[in-house]
Amino acid sequence: MTPYKSSSKIRNKKIPQTSNQQETIMDSPITALVPVEDSNELSNFVAPIVSCYNDRIRPLIDAVDKLRHLNIMKEGIQLPTIVVVGDQSSGKSSVLESLAGISLPRGQGICTRVPLIMRLHQHSAPQTELRLEFNGKSIATSESDVSEAINAATEELAGHGKGISNTPLTLEVKKNGVPDLTMVDLPGITRVPVHGQPEDIYDQIKDILMEYITPERSIILNVLSATVDFTTCESIRMSQVVDKTGERTLAVVTKADRAPEGLMEKVTADDVNIGLGYVCVRNRIGEESYEDARREEARLFESHQLLSKIDKSIVGIPVLAQKLVQIQASSIAKNLPDIVRSINERLSENLSELSKLPKNLTSFAEALTALMRIISSAKETLKNILIRGEFEEYKDDKNMHCTARLVEMLNNYSKELNQFSTKDSGENFLIEEIKILEESKAIGLPNFLPRTAFLVILQRKVKAVSSLPIGFVETIWNYLENIVTAVLMEHASNYHQLQLATKRAGHVLLAKMRKRSMERMMEFVEMEKLTDYTCNPEYGTEWNKLISQQESFVKQVNENLAQKITIVGYGEVEVGGLRQYEYLLPQAYDLRMRMTAYWKIVLKRLVDCMALHLEYSIDKLINEELEPEIVNEILGPGGVGIEKMLEESPSLVLKRDKLNRSVGRLREAKEVVGNILDRIATFGG
Repeated sequence: MTPYKSSSKIRNKKIPQTSNQQETIMDSPITALVPVEDSNELSNFVAPIVSCYNDRIRPLIDAVDKLRHLNIMKEGIQLPTIVVVGDQSSGKSSVLESLAGISLPRGQGICTRVPLIMRLHQHSAPQTELRLEFNGKSIATSESDVSEAINAATEELAGHGKGISNTPLTLEVKKNGVPDLTMVDLPGITRVPVHGQPEDIYDQIKDILMEYITPERSIILNVLSATVDFTTCESIRMSQVVDKTGERTLAVVTKADRAPEGLMEKVTADDVNIGLGYVCVRNRIGEESYEDARREEARLFESHQLLSKIDKSIVGIPVLAQKLVQIQASSIAKNLPDIVRSINERLSENLSELSKLPKNLTSFAEALTALMRIISSAKETLKNILIRGEFEEYKDDKNMHCTARLVEMLNNYSKELNQFSTKDSGENFLIEEIKILEESKAIGLPNFLPRTAFLVILQRKVKAVSSLPIGFVETIWNYLENIVTAVLMEHASNYHQLQLATKRAGHVLLAKMRKRSMERMMEFVEMEKLTDYTCNPEYGTEWNKLISQQESFVKQVNENLAQKITIVGYGEVEVGGLRQYEYLLPQAYDLRMRMTAYWKIVLKRLVDCMALHLEYSIDKLINEELEPEIVNEILGPGGVGIEKMLEESPSLVLKRDKLNRSVGRLREAKEVVGNILDRIATFGG
């Protein structure tokens, strides 16, 4: 029997946790169960291939198998796993047959079409027990029928063709003389699809392999044929992607009898970074019994001129079995503390998330209370982001920083208004004013500026920019509707029927508000057309500054002093065509400068009034109109009825069921590892 490391008496069954994982494992009571490798004992290892572990180790392996059966990996918890990979025809199935002592499916192309989880148990009874588990079924079989049973199960999982599937199939083998091992056999790697295989067969196999070998707790058993260059093996390339140093890769070299030349150099040189070492084997040939095959293997490595030179500690199926069970137990011992910790953390997270879900509503009163709470919380959020300018709830979503976005929209609107208004170039300066003055002539005092002329120009200018305020209203309320809907949907997310009603209510209310704002903005525009008035002193200041240059301007035009004249505060204008209108020139200049000064006031009013109306509308929306609209939609005629809130949304039902299944799975897993810790503590005592 292999010697075991001794351990001090266990005073606490909890697994020690330190910052240094290696120290944790060395100090753990589990380590007392891991055998010390003895090369002499390995070289003298003889038939039968039995587990070198006693009943202290078997529960560890069974515990991990139970966790795997519970699908604990769905919770993101990795399990120590021996994953068997190899290129097609590398001898992978033969190695597994030698370890299990049973025949596996053979044939051309890919024989293993689904992940095959092989659970080997040393069995003291003479009768072998075999069982297949897949798709929730558990089917007993026999040694003579196991190959056909695996093929039938594979066809159910992967179809009748030659395609593959990632749905696993478990084969439990209880047999006298087999090592205590659990391994996952994966499809052999092939680059060229044969008839009946999908064109992307290589990519499908690669995806499955990478899924299994990527986790750091996976031990990669890489099966290599002695007849090929190891550096060209696809399985080596894949394993090197996830295990560059090879610290979790063990290589098995098959077909040693077919290519003995240079084999010792290949396994000692280690050009492909096999950190856990090599084991060279000879698999069963033809109709040999497993006992005969092992005797032939022992004779080959003992007497062959070249193969006998290879160190006996790395040759033979018995040595491979010894190494695998040792690696497996060491891996379990090393990773069990983290597995326990992960199970506890994940269970705590799920229980916390489950507790945050709303409880099932069972009465009208509960539903009404929930509705009022949802409306209240939604209103508070809207006040924060639309009125107070707070955005901590959505700190990473700038679109929900509403006051800043509204200011940006107002600034852009103001900029568009001013840019549109300044499109008027210096060409044809005063021509429009002159034409309007000519058509506004009436019997009266000369040089009197007619108000009708000013209003005509004002109306034309307002009409020209009227599309901008209307477009801005549309933009603002589109944004507000998205914000309000998003907030309502978020706060009612746990009540599907309520979501539909609140969304409908929000849409109706925002449509009303949009229409109201549109009407108000059109009123603003029409008011600006109707009359000219301001008490803003900036108008007088601006007009005085511009009109003070009137005499100089008229003089330069009449005396033909220049083709272009610069007016301070206005810009450069062309005046070549104005000399023929000498008698209307002072009036036209006055009209233009009055409009220039007044138009700045108009543009500011179009922005300011919109800003004030916007603030007022948002406040009214949140504080006065939102709640009645939602309540009326839910409780009023044609509403879905408050009783609909008693029905949970499909998404919430799925979420609750998923969390409950996860909690149940994790609790079972916790019980499994708890029993193991109790067992360890008992042994330690």
